Amino acid sequence: MKSRRLALTPLLLPALCQSTGLAMPESQKYDSSYQVYQEDNDRIRVESFYLRGEVELTADTAVRFQYLNDSISGSSPTGALPGGLQPYLAEIEEVREGIMSAISHQFGDHRLEIEASRSVESDYESIGLALSDRWDLNQKNTTLAFGINYLSDLVAVFGLPDQDKNGLDLFGGVTQVIDKNTVITANLTIGYNWGYLNDPYKVIQRNEIVSFPDGDGGMIEIPVVNIFSENRPDERFRQVIQLQGTHYFEPANAALDAVLRLSHDDYGVFSRSLQVEWRQAIGDKFEVTPFVRYYHQNAADFFANTLNDVPIANPESYPSVSGPNYSADYRLSSLDTYSLGIRLRYQFCKNFAANVSYERYAMSGSGSGSDVAPGQSYPDADIWTFGLGLKF
Repeated sequence: MKSRRLALTPLLLPALCQSTGLAMPESQKYDSSYQVYQEDNDRIRVESFYLRGEVELTADTAVRFQYLNDSISGSSPTGALPGGLQPYLAEIEEVREGIMSAISHQFGDHRLEIEASRSVESDYESIGLALSDRWDLNQKNTTLAFGINYLSDLVAVFGLPDQDKNGLDLFGGVTQVIDKNTVITANLTIGYNWGYLNDPYKVIQRNEIVSFPDGDGGMIEIPVVNIFSENRPDERFRQVIQLQGTHYFEPANAALDAVLRLSHDDYGVFSRSLQVEWRQAIGDKFEVTPFVRYYHQNAADFFANTLNDVPIANPESYPSVSGPNYSADYRLSSLDTYSLGIRLRYQFCKNFAANVSYERYAMSGSGSGSDVAPGQSYPDADIWTFGLGLKF
């Protein structure tokens, strides 16, 4: 059936490129995309489907929606060291479904929007609510944006009642038109998370000695490797600054876009990323966009590959915030990521466009020593995205 639907697409193009002639809202836009994220060595595979839409009900009021479906399968590092007695990789199979809806209204120079969202997995549920405002000033050459976002999550943890996890973000930003070809944006986000912040599937190992009498008055000692659940703090305070600039080069009929993002939290993680892309128009309908992205972070204060050097006598089966914090999750280690990709977009007509993109993603430990996870932990991946867009 899939091949038949694809084969019928050219037959639908004339209809998509013509006005319906029916009474319709002020304007409407829809787009769908399908993405495949595949890590090397048959590690994690994620297939994602997105459907988004925006409809102007009146000149001042619009609604937005998004539906997503993620299918996750494959294996991921547990936190135990590779080559040991404890399993280094764990199999994962999960489906996530989510929906978001929002309504916005123009009040003079202000655009106020209320957004609600819900995402569900077999062991995780997230409900979100956001309120934001965009304030146009200086004949719309300056725009201020600010808002608040709240998330309430429920995490299933084996052996425990479901655990609460909460998040609150406050953000503000300004967008300034410099001239007819240049726009710059600066945003600040302050976030606070509290509750159960552990990953219930991540563990950390410790080398121990088990002793028992040998029957002759002596002791027999056997070295063993035990694993324990990680123990992160139950609070996290984050600050994020993002700077973006876009400039259109008229002679080349192209635009350069650069985004710099700096982030810090009280886990002790400081990260910075830079993405640069060049959007090149070829004729009236075709656009090619190569892009590159670099990201670096240092390790969290409590990152450790093992508990061997952590001063704790008896790690709890279900850790709480008491005692030292520890995690062997490679995502909290010192690391670098690199992405190199290209997006292609073709505008068949005023109403219909299609796009495809490919991205090569690579992650590696940054430096050496106790702040870096084993090299096998860091994934490399291919990312393919296919999309269709429709507007009236």
